[in-house]
Amino acid sequence: MTTVPVDLPDAEDPDGELAERARVDPERDDPESVARLICLRLLTAAPRTQAELATALRRRGVPEDAAQAVLARFTEVKLIDDAMFARAWVETRHHGRGLAGRALREELRRKGVAAEDIATALEELDPDQELATARELIARRLPGTRGQPGPARLRRLVGLLARKGYPAGLAYRVVREALEDEAAGAGQAASYLAGIEEPGGDEELEGFEASGEF
Repeated sequence: MTTVPVDLPDAEDPDGELAERARVDPERDDPESVARLICLRLLTAAPRTQAELATALRRRGVPEDAAQAVLARFTEVKLIDDAMFARAWVETRHHGRGLAGRALREELRRKGVAAEDIATALEELDPDQELATARELIARRLPGTRGQPGPARLRRLVGLLARKGYPAGLAYRVVREALEDEAAGAGQAASYLAGIEEPGGDEELEGFEASGEF
């Protein structure tokens, strides 16, 4: 019996596009064996959700019944565990990239994780930790905006947090707090902040950086 060659993603093929060109001939290959090989190779390279593996098998021409049988078996023996994947994703993406719950929810949704598993994973994201992470992000970026007009600094920094999924009100308050503390430390007053109101909702941040307005 011959098998379809499946290559691991590499520096020149980070998304496995070359590997996805492989196709299964049901009359020649054992579809379940090929499906197992594909799943094992992909899982060796990086954790995957069931939906991601299903998409990979479909692109490689694995028949639906064979794909479902292998995915069910892998889920049964915990080689695929979307709930665990979601928890690990929230942990690493929050601490590594500073992403907030809204952005993490959208990323997991695109990866095909069930809404229940997403909600459970996000419950472990403590609001106080989210606030602390937002403050850390702004503390790191604040020095790089010095020399710019005050309102422009505010817009740029609020836009940064908005893109990472932080709610509009929290983003504004964290940035305003940082700017006020910086001004106070220099014996100055951030008077320009008095004329800028807190955004009323996340929708007001759409196109925020481009328009420069709430």
